[in-house]
Amino acid sequence: MRMAATGLLLFMAVLFIVARQSESAHPAWGFVRAFAEAAMVGGLADWFAVTALFRHPLGLPIPHTAIVPENKDRIADSMAAFLQANFLTAPVVARRLQSLNAASAIGKFLGDPRGKDSRMRDGATSLLADVLASLDQEKLGGLAKSALRQQIEKLELAPLLGQLLGAMIRDGRHMPLIESLLRRAAQTLEANEDLVRAMIHERANTLLRWTGLDERLASGVLDGLYKLLAETVIIPDHPLRRKIEEGLEQLAHDLVHDPAMHARVERMKQEVLANPAFGNWLDALWERGRARLLGAVRAPGGALSGQIGASLAELGRALQHDARLQVLVNRFARRTLVGVATRYGGQIVRLVSETVRRWDARTVTDRIEGAVGRDLQFIRMNGTIVGGLVGVAIHALDLWL
Repeated sequence: MRMAATGLLLFMAVLFIVARQSESAHPAWGFVRAFAEAAMVGGLADWFAVTALFRHPLGLPIPHTAIVPENKDRIADSMAAFLQANFLTAPVVARRLQSLNAASAIGKFLGDPRGKDSRMRDGATSLLADVLASLDQEKLGGLAKSALRQQIEKLELAPLLGQLLGAMIRDGRHMPLIESLLRRAAQTLEANEDLVRAMIHERANTLLRWTGLDERLASGVLDGLYKLLAETVIIPDHPLRRKIEEGLEQLAHDLVHDPAMHARVERMKQEVLANPAFGNWLDALWERGRARLLGAVRAPGGALSGQIGASLAELGRALQHDARLQVLVNRFARRTLVGVATRYGGQIVRLVSETVRRWDARTVTDRIEGAVGRDLQFIRMNGTIVGGLVGVAIHALDLWL
């Protein structure tokens, strides 16, 4: 296109010479000369304007030429400011994301684990396995265990346990727990009948042992305990069950509101954390988790096979077909991306600005000129044609006057 525009300008120069030599032969040649003359002026003017944007025309340091390379840094800053003001503001990002169904896209990706994107996922899982294997396991494990311990130390355990217990009681989910405890108590009593009988026999006086009443007393005590436990399990409003519920309710209240209970639970937590057995448990937990993760990502089919793959596929189907879940996920995605744009928009556009600043002037010129492309040369060609038409109009006006 640059050659075409230059060729058109040269053609106008040749046409001007021919018309100038033939002007006396016929009055029409005057219009041709005027057209060619004005076309050369228009073409040269637009060539100068286009060239001045990117370089010095003919290499001459004419003021206000080579605008792009001379103002490279200012253009970079202006471009960054433009991006931040018009693309990375919270309203713009939120409006653009209104039509984005991220949940459906994620669901489609997860729901077809052996689809067309499987090679990318296999590559990602292989990379994850290599990264996990190459990291210093002592340091990484120490960091993971230290982070977990710190989170446990910061956790206010008593209110959390109280809220969980209170929620269980309100929802009636404590009933199976009470019944399980009662059945366990009955099983424990049955397993230790001989111990109970021996205790009663030891505490009975000589007369009871001589008459054999101690054995009947032990049987009565055991039968009474079995009956009490059985009735408590069967009868929903049994007094013993109610006492147990009242005790649980009081415990839930104390866990949430009683400072003394808070201190007691905190002491128990600190004792557990200080116990060497807890450190050994953390070590074993880390090793098991790391081994399972490595085994999952290195298994045939990567992390997308077996139970993990089935779970991911099930999650993908839910994301595709559950409208309520889509709303929740999309809302979370929008809020997250808006937050990222608001919080890190300055850093993102600063990356653009610094990248352009690092380019040399020739690179910036070539890339901008290449991005605009053919239109720059069309400006020159249009200037040539429009200039010629204006020249014809001026020539006609001159003859008329």
